[in-house]
Amino acid sequence: MSGGTLLYLRRRLRSVKNIQQITRAMKFVSASRLRRAQERVLSARPYANRMLAVLNSLVTRVDTSQHPLLVERAAQRVMLIVITSDRGLCGAFNSNIIKAVSDYIRNEHEQQISMTLVGRKAVDWFKVRSHTVRHEYANIMGQVAFKYAQEIAERVIEYYKSGDLDAVHLVYNEFKSVIQQRIVIEPLLPIQRINFESDKVFVDYIYEQEPSVIFDQLLPRHVETQIFRAMLESEASEQGARMTAMDAATRNASDLIDRVTLTMNRIRQAGITTDIIEVVSGSDALRDR
Repeated sequence: MSGGTLLYLRRRLRSVKNIQQITRAMKFVSASRLRRAQERVLSARPYANRMLAVLNSLVTRVDTSQHPLLVERAAQRVMLIVITSDRGLCGAFNSNIIKAVSDYIRNEHEQQISMTLVGRKAVDWFKVRSHTVRHEYANIMGQVAFKYAQEIAERVIEYYKSGDLDAVHLVYNEFKSVIQQRIVIEPLLPIQRINFESDKVFVDYIYEQEPSVIFDQLLPRHVETQIFRAMLESEASEQGARMTAMDAATRNASDLIDRVTLTMNRIRQAGITTDIIEVVSGSDALRDR
């Protein structure tokens, strides 16, 4: 019995050590990719945030009928651009996004909700369920490229201009730190107005061109930029979540190795003790004769 148990424990120990090597390697790979992804998202944020601030200010002060992307309608037909990863082994990164989308659909059941899915995990989850999926983008989150944001933005803009959509929201993981990501559901279209408070004074801008000309130039670029920024945020969050998950898996493997090794040592010690007792008992029996 002990021999079979020892063989099983040796195989298990070898298996756990192999898994630990894999998780440690994945942790280092994610750490390397995280640095690059973090640099990209930190570079994209200032431009995207400033563009949004300028458009918020401009939309608040002009007639929104000057451009079809600014027209506000009752949010009956809503599109969610859901951004997940293409691969797993990143903790609750994808399941949190899927839960947030499912909760939104359940709470806003009066809306006609359609989705554009970015990332293999979102595609695999929602395509087999009774949801309206307009577009799927799988296997593009390994290295986020601006051309995909442009393609998504072009389709979203066409839907909104034609009146096929009343609102568009982005759903993604915002990168806060290596160990912290925040689920965000933020409006993309229409551009949100600023609610002025009577006791505060806001600085206005002087524009060289007419608002309609500025809108024609900036609004499509704004939609592209915000989608691209959300994809970069998700990419950095994915690498941070995977690095954390693989670090935890590596430490758990170390704990398991220690426990299995201790069990093996106890079994071997018990076997040695039994053998010694048998030898001593046999020696005593021969001496008694």
